[in-house]
Amino acid sequence: SNFSHQGSSDSKYETYPCLVDNSCNDRSLEINLYSLKRPHMRSFHMAWISFFFAFFTWFAITPLLGEVRDSLHLSSRQVWTSNTFAVAGSAFTRFISGPLCDKYGARWVMAGTLVVSAIPTALTGLVQSPAGLNVLRLVIGVGGSSFVTAQYWTSTMFTVEVAGTANALVAGWGNLGGGVTQIIMGSVLFPIAKYIYAGDVSSSLTKEEDARASNLAWRTVCVIPAMISFFVCFLVLRYSDDSPKGNYRKRSKMGLMPQVSTLKSMIEASSDRNTWLLFIQYGCCFGVEITIFNAAALYFQDRFDQSTESAAAIASIFGWMNLFARGLGGFLSDMANAKYGMRGRFVVQMIALILEGGLVILFGYVESLGAAIGVMVILSILVQAAEGSTYGIVPYIKHDVTGSVAGIIGAGGNVGGVIFSIFFRENDWRIGFVTMGAVAMAGAFCSFFLLIEGHGGLFTGSDSAAVLQRRNDHNEEFGNLPNISVQRESRQKKQDAAAVSRH
Repeated sequence: SNFSHQGSSDSKYETYPCLVDNSCNDRSLEINLYSLKRPHMRSFHMAWISFFFAFFTWFAITPLLGEVRDSLHLSSRQVWTSNTFAVAGSAFTRFISGPLCDKYGARWVMAGTLVVSAIPTALTGLVQSPAGLNVLRLVIGVGGSSFVTAQYWTSTMFTVEVAGTANALVAGWGNLGGGVTQIIMGSVLFPIAKYIYAGDVSSSLTKEEDARASNLAWRTVCVIPAMISFFVCFLVLRYSDDSPKGNYRKRSKMGLMPQVSTLKSMIEASSDRNTWLLFIQYGCCFGVEITIFNAAALYFQDRFDQSTESAAAIASIFGWMNLFARGLGGFLSDMANAKYGMRGRFVVQMIALILEGGLVILFGYVESLGAAIGVMVILSILVQAAEGSTYGIVPYIKHDVTGSVAGIIGAGGNVGGVIFSIFFRENDWRIGFVTMGAVAMAGAFCSFFLLIEGHGGLFTGSDSAAVLQRRNDHNEEFGNLPNISVQRESRQKKQDAAAVSRH
């Protein structure tokens, strides 16, 4: 068996806390959630923490857009234009983040992403015009490319049998930053800053005094997430690894890694039709999520007459589902794969997207605040489950250029977000939701055309002998479920220790 705790001959580490597959570059076969030990679990936690704060920074201004709109005297169309710029900012950088990860490793790419997005976030208070807001949000949008880096990082650390769960947990907990920022920025930091500037937030304030305090408050609070991002950048560079065997830069100097061409990596990834089919499907789930992140607070203000603080708190519920929903999607994908192979992953993906599209349409028609919140919760679970199942499939496509594949597919989410933002900019709320839901449901049927080498498709082909053997080996070792544990020590390591004590 290639499963052991021993490092390969070219690894920085002689032994690993996790059970690894030496034939897969010492990737881990298990996820020990309570462990912070290097390299696998330290990188797992660094990936989602850095991703969390990159998303926190990216969406920091969204719960404050009602105040920004009033201060800058923006029309609804101008607000949606700024949302489009915010999403477009990471569409391009997601494309290039993947190849950069293939060449330089996840640590430096993640650190660069955090710094580039944090600087304009800290300068939010200087915005004076719609054009300035658009440029600001365009550059801050670079933070959205942290998703690709995080997914590359976990795909490098874990085998494909558990990568669906690992990717989904990291992405889900990272995406949670987009929900937490709604309540922290809109319902905690904004009222605190407003109180400081006004000295009082009661009705005794005149309309002009209240507007002045609100204006100063939203211009100030974005400095806080920027400062946190700088600190996280330091942690990423100082305390984590690019791969199970060590950091790319040092391994390259030692001649232990092949030279990677960024352009060739992109060309190889883009030559596979599966990359583009998942690009479309990811646009139909993550594109929906970031559109709702940008719109939810404004929607509850306009549609149900909620205050800035209340609307931000309600909107944050959508993001809070990331605590488990995206991980659930990845887990179900891994579980379906263990029993039915790749066909099981495709079925999970298709069902999640169809149900998601239906809920988006329903969300546009509900008339009461309570019903809207209820539908939004179920919709959030389905959206994030579809995202998790998408990245359960990604590690199987072009293993040598995983970063580029992840980057292209991740960019699909942003392209979807841009398109959906234009829908809402040009139409009223209901038409926007109906159109977005219909597109998501149509995207589900791309699963018919997915066909990965060595694996059966949704209706055609069958798994190769090598794929069946690997799946059987994994199932004999761990059963038909992804090997995830909340214990501090791996199950296999405990079994090994018990065997030694018996002898």
